[in-house]
Amino acid sequence: MTTTAAPLLEVTGVTMRFGGLTAVNDVSLTVGEGEIIGLIGPNGAGKTTFFNCLTGLYVPTEGAVRFRDTLLPPKPHLVTQAGIARTFQNIRLFANMTVLENVLVGRHTRTKEGIFSAILRGPGYHRAEAQSREKAMELLEFTGLAEKADHLARNLPYGEQRKLEIARALASEPGLLLLDEPTAGMNPQETRAAEELVFAIRDKGISILVIEHDMRFIFNLCDRTAVLVQGQKIVEGDRETVQNDERVITAYLGAPLEGTNPAVTESDQ
Repeated sequence: MTTTAAPLLEVTGVTMRFGGLTAVNDVSLTVGEGEIIGLIGPNGAGKTTFFNCLTGLYVPTEGAVRFRDTLLPPKPHLVTQAGIARTFQNIRLFANMTVLENVLVGRHTRTKEGIFSAILRGPGYHRAEAQSREKAMELLEFTGLAEKADHLARNLPYGEQRKLEIARALASEPGLLLLDEPTAGMNPQETRAAEELVFAIRDKGISILVIEHDMRFIFNLCDRTAVLVQGQKIVEGDRETVQNDERVITAYLGAPLEGTNPAVTESDQ
């Protein structure tokens, strides 16, 4: 599902250096309304560093990130308020909180009650709390976790922990969801369920940018896929374009690419 409208996300010439090492080198990318875009590349290619530049965890050395035609401030909570949510390669749940409580944490950027309302526990506070719980339960229904709302997050099976992280990200009501290796460690059945969930999220009107190593998952899912190698985007296009590009084949076979600069060797985490 592609679109000719103005891009929802527009990344222009983003570069991220750590001292003398370049992790991301002059990468540009757009995501349109209703699109699912893939980002692939070998380990250490700079994919997660690129995500960190989009979400305010890193301040790019060069370049700009615009969302809904507005320059994003390099602060994670302001990026979330603007309408971008993400998951992480390594699951980051609150292990000793319940499934419902984890999703409620994701609602905090969309609640308007101030500290005095929370302290006094007036009618406004209770109304907002009830609305947040209702929204959170809707998301647990959507992700198939409603029956485990009162379970501790740490007691969920791995695949359901991934779903919970997605539900928590959706609680902030994003227009764009960034997924960092959502099927890592999953079996084929769990991967298929994750694919169906991503399509369902897109059907809700949320655009998606996804990092993944599972090529079948990416090519089944995405409208376009961009390939990062040694911090540089070497190709972007549909399944056929990417699969038939000699530079992509070379990169995945492990040979150095002519004309690319060595990227930071820091693990893509």
